[in-house]
Amino acid sequence: MQTARVSRKHQIVIPKRIREALDIRPGDQLLIRVEGDRMVLRLRPRSYARHLRGLHKEIWRGVEATEYVRQERESWGPRSCG
Repeated sequence: MQTARVSRKHQIVIPKRIREALDIRPGDQLLIRVEGDRMVLRLRPRSYARHLRGLHKEIWRGVEATEYVRQERESWGPRSCG
């Protein structure tokens, strides 16, 4: 476990080994939350689109997207206007 000291301006320096391990660069943002008596820091994704790409891809394995959408639309039934 690494330590960091809080400065008079309430700033901390992230130790070099941790910055390198997490590829933290100048300008990156950290997400912070409190869990009981802990402060949890997470690196904010540089791109949420890239971060979420492929999420739960196992659900869609073998599914053809166009056919899936067609079936979903058919299941809605006829649309009534007015």
